[in-house]
Amino acid sequence: MAETTESGNGAAQENQPPRMQILGQFIRDMSFENVAAQSGMKGDAQPDINVQVGVDARKRETENQYDVIVKLNISSKAKGGDTQIFLMELEYGGIIHLENVPADQLHPYLMIECPRMLFPFIRRIVSDVTRDGGYPPLNLDNIDFLQMYRQQLAQHQKAQAEGQNKAAN
Repeated sequence: MAETTESGNGAAQENQPPRMQILGQFIRDMSFENVAAQSGMKGDAQPDINVQVGVDARKRETENQYDVIVKLNISSKAKGGDTQIFLMELEYGGIIHLENVPADQLHPYLMIECPRMLFPFIRRIVSDVTRDGGYPPLNLDNIDFLQMYRQQLAQHQKAQAEGQNKAAN
């Protein structure tokens, strides 16, 4: 049975499913350092690529709108050594309009679903920049934003528990 609510005009409305719309996307910050080319390193080194990902979200002044920023730090070093090949940093954002998302589900929605929708565009930028930097295009694997969110919650809860234990002693 569908739940109904009374709106300000007295008309009954069914509860609607969450609705997300990406109003805009932008590169907030990006850098690509081709360390190997600058140092004259030969291009035959096998890369060891490390990708670090972070997500941040904040409310905009406009009602139901949020900024969601995905931060990537990608470093490539020669396998078996510490010689840097390239370093890429990217902060990619989306202006997201959300409706019908319950308050208790807003944070996970912003930190999981919104970055998931932005990721294909991020992947394309990383691929294009690494290719244009003189390397084979780096095609990022899918990122499990749900698992990332769960890990961050666990770390936050652990930190809170440790803080409470220190305060009790």
